[in-house]
Amino acid sequence: MAAAAAAAPGALGALQAGRARLVAACCARLGPGWRLPGSLTGPRVGPAMWARGWAPVAGGSAARRGYSSEVKTEDELRVRYLEEENRGIVVLGINRAYAKNSFSKNLVKMLSKAVDALKSDKKVRTIIVRSEVPGIFCAGADLKERVKMNPSEVGPFVSKIRAVINEIANLPVPTIAAIDGLALGGGLELALACDIRVAASSAKMGLVETKLAIIPGGGGTQRLPRAIGISLAKELIFSARVLDGQEAKAVGLISHVLEQNQEGDAAYRKALDLAREFLPQGPVAMRVAKLAINQGMEVDLVTGLAIEEACYAQVHSPGSERAGCPAGGIEVAKDSPRRRARAVGASPHRPVPAARGQEDKALEVDTSIIDLRLSLFSNAGIETCRSPFRHGLRGTPF
Repeated sequence: MAAAAAAAPGALGALQAGRARLVAACCARLGPGWRLPGSLTGPRVGPAMWARGWAPVAGGSAARRGYSSEVKTEDELRVRYLEEENRGIVVLGINRAYAKNSFSKNLVKMLSKAVDALKSDKKVRTIIVRSEVPGIFCAGADLKERVKMNPSEVGPFVSKIRAVINEIANLPVPTIAAIDGLALGGGLELALACDIRVAASSAKMGLVETKLAIIPGGGGTQRLPRAIGISLAKELIFSARVLDGQEAKAVGLISHVLEQNQEGDAAYRKALDLAREFLPQGPVAMRVAKLAINQGMEVDLVTGLAIEEACYAQVHSPGSERAGCPAGGIEVAKDSPRRRARAVGASPHRPVPAARGQEDKALEVDTSIIDLRLSLFSNAGIETCRSPFRHGLRGTPF
């Protein structure tokens, strides 16, 4: 016992020396400010931190966790601006092969950064969202990463996924999802945020969240019914059914289905053909047309027609397309109650006084349009006309 006690200080010293060498090696690799969790050279942190990876000392850089989202791999999202005859087409390529292109914190951050740059770039004409990984489009959220999150982190993480999908949906230029493989959960929600979806016949698509006792959280409960109808959308979400390309085309989920080629990029090639078809068209007209359709689908027909009229005024001016932005506005229907009454359903054979109720309805439409004002166009990256566009019954400046 005495001999063991005498040897203990020496053994402890050797252990401390070995530990110090290990700490020094790690610090040399990670840089100043890092230490091993539970290090003998600093305060201990519980054993749970070992599973998370490295932790910084005071004054060091932010905590670096062991799961995939914290690995700053720039190749997880490849942004390519095509050149020559494809100039104006931008390709967003997801490249997380080891995680089936699932949404990680880092990927969501990179997507948001890329979308933020694209929405203000006037040279961008069409955006294609695709996978750089054969057989996979996007498998939704990274569940391995989510398991390692604190419960308080899960909600904000899902909110960020929803936000970046909304950002893609709100891009002012046409967007095409090229689905050459698996698109489940958030992956299909990402595709639903695009204007056009193209898929290979071998692709698999579905909102499968109910299998996990949750619901779609990236817009799936709202965009899928708008794409294929309420009843069928409920059926697919309730059953967590997965469709192949042919089935997805049959229900209207995608616009085009193609047999997969040997390279595994048939959908991408079709998306590229569509994008080339868009290139010769007027750039402002494309943005305004998308704006009119998107805004109009959220309101009743009468208000939608008024939105179309307002949007038409933005492009119906000499030289606007040559300049790349609307050059000026026009004035229409300053005070035409009969025309406005007819627009909302009054009979052209009735005298105007008989359509007073319809005139009141027209005025309500005007009020709704005024609420949109310049923000409607600024959100779409469109410069509005300088001269006032007068819309509706009372000649209200738009």
